Amino acid sequence: MKIGEKLQHFELGNTRGYRVSTYDFADKSALLIVVICNHSPYAKAYWPRIIELARRYEEDNLGVIAINGNNIRIQEQDSFEEMVRLVRQYKVPFSYLHDEEQTILRRLGATKTPEAFLFNARRELVYKGAIDDCWNNPKAVTQVYLEDAIEFSLDGLVIDYPQTDAIGCSIKWL
Repeated sequence: MKIGEKLQHFELGNTRGYRVSTYDFADKSALLIVVICNHSPYAKAYWPRIIELARRYEEDNLGVIAINGNNIRIQEQDSFEEMVRLVRQYKVPFSYLHDEEQTILRRLGATKTPEAFLFNARRELVYKGAIDDCWNNPKAVTQVYLEDAIEFSLDGLVIDYPQTDAIGCSIKWL
């Protein structure tokens, strides 16, 4: 997806046992979709930060979805069962969806895990890329790309840096 393109509706299975649709977030002021997985050292480092962002901006009406679509024949740790275990372990407060056929990952143009896609209230892509500039040490972060994008989007402003290079492992394609 390119900046400014509209998010197409989708529906996927959730680790909590029901299906989640983009329509479920119609009332949200912005929607963050993070393509992520279970096994990657980058993903493991970012899970707590993503959870913190979701909690911080919940009152500001930010919707959050995480999607895992890695090929489990290549990476067994990304199985649905392991996704369920991860949600319990981290007490993930948002939907973690399974894109088994990688349809949504391809539609988004995702290449890494994690990779953030932020959509404004009109569901136009306003930011895609990295969460911040230091995956392995949260205390050394100097650029909070995603957080800045969320702030700008929720305030209805144009984002200064709408695209950055995602930092993470490559997606394990079918």
